Amino acid sequence: MARSVLARLRRRAGYTQETFLAAFADWASRIRADAAVGVRQLRRWESEDPPPLPHPGQQAVLEAMFGIPLTEMGFTVPEYRTSTPAPARDHGSVHRRQFIADLGGVGVAVALPVPGSRVGMADVRELRGKIDGLYRLDHGNGGRAAHQQAHALLERIGFQLSGGVHLERVTVQLHAMLGEIHCHLGWIAHDAGQDAEARSSVLEAMAAARMTGDAQLEMRALSTMSLLAVDQHRPWEAASAVSAAQSLTARHAGDGVKLVLALREARAALAGADLAASRRALSTAVALHDRAAEESDAPRWVRFAGPVEIDYATGTHYLQAGQPQAAIPFLRAAVNGLAAGYARNTALYQARLATVMLQAGEIEEACAQMTMVVAQAHALTSARLTSRLANFRQAAAGVDTATARDTVALLESAAEAR
Repeated sequence: MARSVLARLRRRAGYTQETFLAAFADWASRIRADAAVGVRQLRRWESEDPPPLPHPGQQAVLEAMFGIPLTEMGFTVPEYRTSTPAPARDHGSVHRRQFIADLGGVGVAVALPVPGSRVGMADVRELRGKIDGLYRLDHGNGGRAAHQQAHALLERIGFQLSGGVHLERVTVQLHAMLGEIHCHLGWIAHDAGQDAEARSSVLEAMAAARMTGDAQLEMRALSTMSLLAVDQHRPWEAASAVSAAQSLTARHAGDGVKLVLALREARAALAGADLAASRRALSTAVALHDRAAEESDAPRWVRFAGPVEIDYATGTHYLQAGQPQAAIPFLRAAVNGLAAGYARNTALYQARLATVMLQAGEIEEACAQMTMVVAQAHALTSARLTSRLANFRQAAAGVDTATARDTVALLESAAEAR
């Protein structure tokens, strides 16, 4: 039970519940964690059996404060959220455990190399594994959870490029991974609600792509820039970015890349209220799908594209056209088609489906869908999802049914807990 562990740890550290809250806020600021806790949440952690699982940001702070994994504080933690602390060793006057905490929590830290050490392909393979883990963390938990790990990886690669000794092929790989992380950080930061950083990260990726002549990275960065521009209400920029990416496809891209860019073109057209252009781009995407599915060497960043993305884009098209009933089957198909590892996108898509059902007058089903979203939202750190929950709550507040009122109350309770 958490009372026998977390409360004991708190008292042993000399905190009352009130001073613990102040210390928690101080640690959150120190390690740049997007996390907060109130007295009611702390009491639940210390009294309920089983205690509610802290979200990843809170986990990072708790582990930094006490220097042990969350599992050792009395919580039941899913395997993908467990942390294994590195042994505490001193390097001169530098304490490694403190250094790990300063990077943002035990489970997020990435050790930096010793200056002048040799960096080889084994290090590149290890970094590739950590980047894959970053993608899984983002897809499974959301941008706020992945944000710290992305910065830790950037710092490590930066040290290796500037202070390590490596052959040219290793240098090329490190530069490519640096650009890849910057590009993905653009989307991570956007999902975490940090749009200024999102934009600057994508611009970093574009600059790296042009300096190294990496056309794949440049197309990916332009694709991400187009998505950011749509969500930031700059449709002209969204269209320009995807057009610039498409101008590179003749020499540097297969059907998978062209499929993704056709979907970006459709979204940019919708942002500019050009339904005809959106319809044309969606038709192109459908025509490209079968050929893209047979492509064996498609770059990693486009392998996600398939029926789910086409269905979601088609549903969005119908919604923009003022036909929510026509949008529902496509949005439902997109929700049902997402794989298990895409928890964040599943919640986002399902929240969109619930909102469209509410617009279409399907109140009971809309509320049922939103109830399922709330059940999984506590483990997700996505500012975009938080926004969609708030928008549904505002819309449902105007519906005078018992189910709608219950769902609004549920959303209010969930918002308070987050």
